[in-house]
This record gives sequence, C-alpha cells and structure tokens, in this order.
Amino acid sequence: MSDENAGTTSENPDGQENGATAAAKPGKKESFFHRLYVGTGAVDIVGSRKRWYLFFALLLLVCIGSMIFRGFNVGIEFEGGTQIQLPAHGSHGQITQEQVIKSFNTALGEAPAETQTVGTGNASTIQTRSETLTADQVSKVKKQIFEDLGPIGANGKSGEQAISDSAVSASWGNEISRQAMIALAVFLVAVVIFLAIYFDTRMAFAALVSLLHDIVVTAGVYSLVGFEVTPATVIGLLTILGFSLYDTVVVFDKVRENTRGLLGLSRRTYAEAANLALNQTLMRSFNTAFIALLPILGLLIVGYILLGSGTLQDLALVQLTGTLVGVLSSVALATPLLVDFKMRDPQYRQQADRVAARRAKAAKREAADDDFDANDEDQLAAELRKEKAMAAAAGVPARHPKQRPSGKKKR
Repeated sequence: MSDENAGTTSENPDGQENGATAAAKPGKKESFFHRLYVGTGAVDIVGSRKRWYLFFALLLLVCIGSMIFRGFNVGIEFEGGTQIQLPAHGSHGQITQEQVIKSFNTALGEAPAETQTVGTGNASTIQTRSETLTADQVSKVKKQIFEDLGPIGANGKSGEQAISDSAVSASWGNEISRQAMIALAVFLVAVVIFLAIYFDTRMAFAALVSLLHDIVVTAGVYSLVGFEVTPATVIGLLTILGFSLYDTVVVFDKVRENTRGLLGLSRRTYAEAANLALNQTLMRSFNTAFIALLPILGLLIVGYILLGSGTLQDLALVQLTGTLVGVLSSVALATPLLVDFKMRDPQYRQQADRVAARRAKAAKREAADDDFDANDEDQLAAELRKEKAMAAAAGVPARHPKQRPSGKKKR
C-alpha cells in the first residue's frame, strides 16, 4: 500500500508521535466522512492512544470503585429467599403490584424485596421476592393476599391454591457463579493459546487485556445503575466475550496483513500501518455492532415492556452493555496496546528510525528546492555548472571492447 493512504503520524523509536505525516495524495482533498467510509486514515486512533488510555483508566477506576463501595444488587438466586407468585386477575378485577406489596406489608409488617409483573393478558402473573420466610410467614402472606385480592386460578375459581410459593437456596446461586468462573477461566486460557498460535504472543496479550476490560466495565455498569444480578446476567456476560473477541480478531488480522514484511521497508511505521488497519475495519466494526444491537434492543423491549420477563430483561441489558463496551475496546484499546508492545522490540524501533530518516531527507531535499533563487548569481552559476556537467557526462560515447576476428590469422 502507498503512503497516500496512511494519513497518520509517524513515531520515534519509543513509539511517541513526532508529528510527521505521510505525503498527501495530490488533487482534490477528500472529506472526512469519505475517508472514514473508505478507510483511508480519517481517524488517528493510535496516535491519540495516550488519551484513550486515560479514558479507559478513568472508566475502570469508576467501575472498580463502584463495585467496592456500592456493591451489586444480587438476585434471590444468589442470596436465597422466598418467592410468592399469584395470577394478576382477582375477584375484584386486575391485581396490581402495589396491591400485592400492601398485602405483604400488612401480613408481615415489611415490604418484599422485589415485585414484578410477568407475562401479558390472561396469562400475566405477579411475582414477589423476599428474604427466606418460615412456613407460618408464608401462610400469613398467602392468606392476606387471598382476603384482600382474591386471585383467580387456572380453574377459574378464587382460592389460596391459586397462590404458589417456592424457596430458593443461596447455594444454588453460588454453584452457578462457581461454574461461570470456571468457564470464564477456561475461555480466557483458550483465547490466549489460540491467538498466540494464530498471531503472536503480543497480540494474544493485548486481546486478553481488552477482554478483561470488557468484563470489569460491564460488571461496573451493573453496580453503578443497580441492575439486578441474576444467573441470566452471568450467562449474558459470557456471551458478550465472544463478540468482543471476534471484533478484535478482525482488526488484528488486518494489522497483520498491513505489517507483513514491514521491517524491510521504510515507507510507514508499525503504528501507522496498525492505524490504517483500524481505519480500514472501523466501519465494519461499527456496522457489525449496530446490527448486533438491533435484536438485543428488540429482546429488551419484548422482555421488559411487553412480557415483563425479568430473565429476558437481564439477558438483554448485559448484552447491550457488553456489546457497546466490546466494540469500543477492540478499536481503541486492543490495537494501541499492541502497538506499544511491538515498539518495545528494537527491530521495530530501528525501522521507525529509518522511516523518520527517509522523511527527513525528503523534507530537506524539498526545502532545498524551495530555497533556490533564480536571481542569485552564485546559485544560478552553480546550477549551470551542474547542468553542463550532467550534459557532458551524457554526451560521452560508450566504450566497447574490440572484438577479435574469428578464424586463423593470415601469414
């Protein structure tokens, strides 16, 4: 690829920007959006990587601080408790969440931890969750709800039998968490091995840092906004890692293509080639993320607004957060980290020196041509002498060795 498509700043051996840019393509200057669409270096992400590092560091600091001081709103599956469920239709009409909370409070003197409506139409039900209740407490709540609301069961009759209860042990949620952590560890190890074989160890390490960032930030967002953490949340967290890894592999594959044989060239540094690869895959990354977000938003709307399903809501929320964070980290974190890792290699620093020297020589030659003054007699005489010398050298006939005639000489 030529330097016209670079459009990025060059670097010194330490990987820092020196402000030199590749030669611009002559002719009409292309617009920013056109260069962004065709991927010819509209955005200098690698050159601004220190700002991105600062942004990600602050984001991680906020998320980790929230997880430490604010904690998580864990669901009943992790803490244990009692769930009571009843139809949303009663002898006095439609039953609301507020009515159930009021009956629960009347029976026990405290409100439940969570109440939500699940389903729509005649199949809708109301679920209320609280701390672990004794059998007497459950009986009091069911009796109070029946007296106040008279829920109608599937047989069309009102009775306490229409109200069901179930106890959830905290050990079940802990087992789910333990299995999820094992799956996460196996996944990360497999990712590192795969990338180390397919690319190299530096690419594998950069991708691993990006994945860990996605996990921490997604968990931090749940802590910040107070989303309930359920088994569906844990499952969704594992699914987003695949999307983040896919986008990172696409960018890295383009980086490898652009940097093949780079050490033997002096037209572009590794940082510029990597930034060009980012620009060439940027629209693909954004389009892929946009297409992936459409069904997630549909799942969120259906699960939260139409069906009122907590499981669908939790699954959609974690995927929405993880997709946005994953595409951002694969573009603005993984590749800049890869550039810094590569620039620690003396070979790439020496290659960056050769690029800088070549550009400095070209700039010096261009500056010398611009400084020529045709009215200066000394410069004019020097140029005339140079032209005469070149003309004289060009007019000297080429010497050819004499060829001996074939055959024997006559005596």
